[in-house]
Amino acid sequence: MSININELTNSRDTVNRWMERFGVRFGVYKHGVFNEQLFPFDSVPRIIKHSDWEYLESGLKQRVTALNMFLWDIYHDKNIIKDGVVPEEFVYSSKGYMPECEGISPQGKIYSHISGIDLVEGKDDKWYVLEDNLRIPSGASYPMIARNVSRKVSPSTFASNAIADNRDYANLLRDMMDDMNDNRGIAVIYTPGRYNSAFFEHSYLAEKTGATLAYPGDLFVENDVVYYAGMFHEKTRVGCIYRRISDEYMDPMVFESSSLLGIPNIMQAYKAGNVALINGIGNGVADDKGIYYFVPKMVKYYLGEESILQNAPTYLPYFKEDYDYVIANIDKLVIKDVSEAGGYGVVFGSELSPEKLEELKQLVIKEPRRWIAQEVVEFKDLEIIEGEELVWRKADLRAFVVSSSKDVRVWRSGLTRFSRNPDSYVVNSSQGGGFKDTWVALED
Repeated sequence: MSININELTNSRDTVNRWMERFGVRFGVYKHGVFNEQLFPFDSVPRIIKHSDWEYLESGLKQRVTALNMFLWDIYHDKNIIKDGVVPEEFVYSSKGYMPECEGISPQGKIYSHISGIDLVEGKDDKWYVLEDNLRIPSGASYPMIARNVSRKVSPSTFASNAIADNRDYANLLRDMMDDMNDNRGIAVIYTPGRYNSAFFEHSYLAEKTGATLAYPGDLFVENDVVYYAGMFHEKTRVGCIYRRISDEYMDPMVFESSSLLGIPNIMQAYKAGNVALINGIGNGVADDKGIYYFVPKMVKYYLGEESILQNAPTYLPYFKEDYDYVIANIDKLVIKDVSEAGGYGVVFGSELSPEKLEELKQLVIKEPRRWIAQEVVEFKDLEIIEGEELVWRKADLRAFVVSSSKDVRVWRSGLTRFSRNPDSYVVNSSQGGGFKDTWVALED
């Protein structure tokens, strides 16, 4: 690969200025205040070898296929519970489990149409899965627009490097939405509105896929069929909804009754098979950080295969043996609250004072189901440009997997997030991180 650091430094500043003009921002609610900020782009790309990508692609397809089979099973036959692979109480105590979804059969048995799988590359050169994001995974739009702007700013960089073109993500989404739609009506991206943290992404993906961007109040249900009213109150049937609103706010007649974001009776239309919801309601049970522990077992159970991708070494205090280990080694482990996301609820035992460590231990003792513990994975740093210098920072990769009734496809790109804090392992945008492009080499 041919990379000129001086050219990349100039490119970084120009690309960030253009993205500022395009409104490529990330909103964060903190202490009851909504703040918008630029999601900083770093122009030194992450480069993944062709052979490494083939390995990742196989593992991601396998993992997401098993997770979709698990979701179908949990809301239908429950064989994985009956056979003792996953404890019954572990599923039904999950905040992501929605009993209202029992028996609902989405087209193609697909619940997670868009899966965001977070991975890190260890210093041992192995890839580890940290989290499975199956509810409303975000972030694909940022590398999409960054690559598009970078091509304009520095065309020679891309002319001299043989890397996969990442501009096909919108086509992957559109193909999947068309498959789920089954000619029942228009495709809609349903946003909670301007003050959502990922609103830029909602509007950008709607533009790129040709889907209609709909806001609360634009959609309504009549006789178990969903319609779009729009600005001029026309009545257009809706076939699929790529929702960017959490489960509990989607239908005030079924879930949170005070929700002003939802669509009354949408669950009736969904249950009747008259509309596809992307992603499916109730997916949270499969991206519960506690359920994550069982994913390699799911792969073996449903597919009869060994898991290609490995979890980070993980312990469930729910089990006596793991509980004893966590309590004895809490000062060396990463403790995660299973109900949190976005980098919140992640505690490194090594960073706590003796008093805080004891407080954390008591929380684990009181509610063992609430927590998982992981060994600290020493994952690789990547180079970023800070000022005019190259420095090394922790980085992860969110890979996007698009599933339909026809196939499972992995986008040959991804969101590489990095920490701007030299001492931090937390890379989330909500925690002040930045992002960079992910180059997939076409050959080794």
